[in-house]
Amino acid sequence: MTYLEDGHSLRSWLLATDHKRIAILYAVSITLFFFVGGAAATLIRLELATPAGDLVSHDTYNKLFTAHGMIMVWLFLIPSIPSVLGNFLLPLMIGARDLAYPRLNLLSWYLYLAGGLTLLAALALGGVDTGWTFYTPYSTMFSNSWVSVALAGVFITGFSSIVTGLNFIVTVHAQRVPGLGWFKLPLFVWAIYATSVILVLATPVLAITALLVVAERLLHVGVFDPAFGGDPLLFQHLFWFYSHPAVYIMVLPAMGVVSEIVPCFARQRIFGYRFMAYAILGIASIGFLVWGHHMFVSGQSVTASLVFSLLSFLVAIPSGIKVFNWTATLYKGSIRFDAPMLYALGFVGLFTIGGLTGLFLASLALDVHLTDTYFVVSHFHYIMVGGAVMAYFGGLHFWWPKATGRMYPETWARIAAVMVFLGFNFTFFPQYILGVQGMPRRYHSYPPEFQVLNLLSSAGAVVLAIGYLLPLFYFAWSLRAGARAGSNPFEAKGLEWTTPSPPPTHNFDAAPRPPERVYDYDPTVPRGSPA
Repeated sequence: MTYLEDGHSLRSWLLATDHKRIAILYAVSITLFFFVGGAAATLIRLELATPAGDLVSHDTYNKLFTAHGMIMVWLFLIPSIPSVLGNFLLPLMIGARDLAYPRLNLLSWYLYLAGGLTLLAALALGGVDTGWTFYTPYSTMFSNSWVSVALAGVFITGFSSIVTGLNFIVTVHAQRVPGLGWFKLPLFVWAIYATSVILVLATPVLAITALLVVAERLLHVGVFDPAFGGDPLLFQHLFWFYSHPAVYIMVLPAMGVVSEIVPCFARQRIFGYRFMAYAILGIASIGFLVWGHHMFVSGQSVTASLVFSLLSFLVAIPSGIKVFNWTATLYKGSIRFDAPMLYALGFVGLFTIGGLTGLFLASLALDVHLTDTYFVVSHFHYIMVGGAVMAYFGGLHFWWPKATGRMYPETWARIAAVMVFLGFNFTFFPQYILGVQGMPRRYHSYPPEFQVLNLLSSAGAVVLAIGYLLPLFYFAWSLRAGARAGSNPFEAKGLEWTTPSPPPTHNFDAAPRPPERVYDYDPTVPRGSPA
């Protein structure tokens, strides 16, 4: 009996401890939050289609971009791949029957849902106008919006991340099938493991920072507010100590997804497997040391800025290793451009552009001009949306047949992947140019000479939105009418593909045998050929 057939009542789902069911609960919740955040983005782009602030007031515009940022960062980007794909795949990939702490896993979803609903309550009660970063002293002295409620939502959601990360770390250490050594692990497992370490170490800093802001607002404790003897720069240090590693919470799992898709559809072993694993650990480690590059114009010392600039260039090295190794994996491969591969290649291209433009922002002189312009907005979205979301959609398409036992319409999936790639570039590349020209972010009106590029960006957002909506329809269709998927429709390697589709509740009837070599593809045998 599969996990989909084992009880259909709502109660059986809400009390489920099967990691696969909890992954689906996360997927449904995250999808709903994604479209709420997308609705806010739609209103932002409609406002910016014309120079005058003629659609919403400046105060409403502040609340719109804050809502978009809060929902997309805290409720979609951070939990999407770890909580959905990680939850579903991690035990399967290491030959385990479930995560180490199944009930704790269910608790993490309830914490996530409680935090998300608390954030939505803050928006429904009147909204938040501080931006998703909650910078002090504005969030403590001046803002009369629902900051405390929103921060309570972030606080609760943070505990969901900590619980999830702890569960994954213990599972990787204790639940691997005998014979599955560290250097036989799929790179997706390495990425989830490194991400979990970041979650456990960095998220408590965010939680205590949110708690201190709320205490300052309600009890007038002098921590960040200069009116009470506090230091607003302390908030930035604490916030970015978490939030820059949080970038890698979003990107590292995406790298893991792409590292599974590229060798499968190129029919090649991943190039430089050990270097890829070490690069994951390097990114996770150095990521803790670069938070100050968000503060080059904040008043920190020149010496500190120079050190953070150097470290920001240093973190690009392991990221570059991964891009070069994916590219080398494609060399002389028998490549098929199915939908998962299109998303993976889109990730590599967009992440490369986002990473290279990040080096511009790591340069002290350039950062002075580019800070708080649309260049920063574009860079952030190339990494987060062009990177994390492309990989998330690629992973959904790659493992959809395994999760559901059904195939989706490949032609429509390819169309959606191309639309997302083109729509994304039309939306966000013009914003690089706007930033270089000096257009500040977070303004709902702007000089008329910026309208053409803003109009192009808004038009691209329409194409991007259609690309995001299409999978919702054909995935739903595939659940009822899609062709039956075999246990391994893509002829991929990995223990998860040795189970039926969808997998049984207990995952494996007997302990699976670990592979002799990881990613043991043969490029001379194209997919669909007899072995």
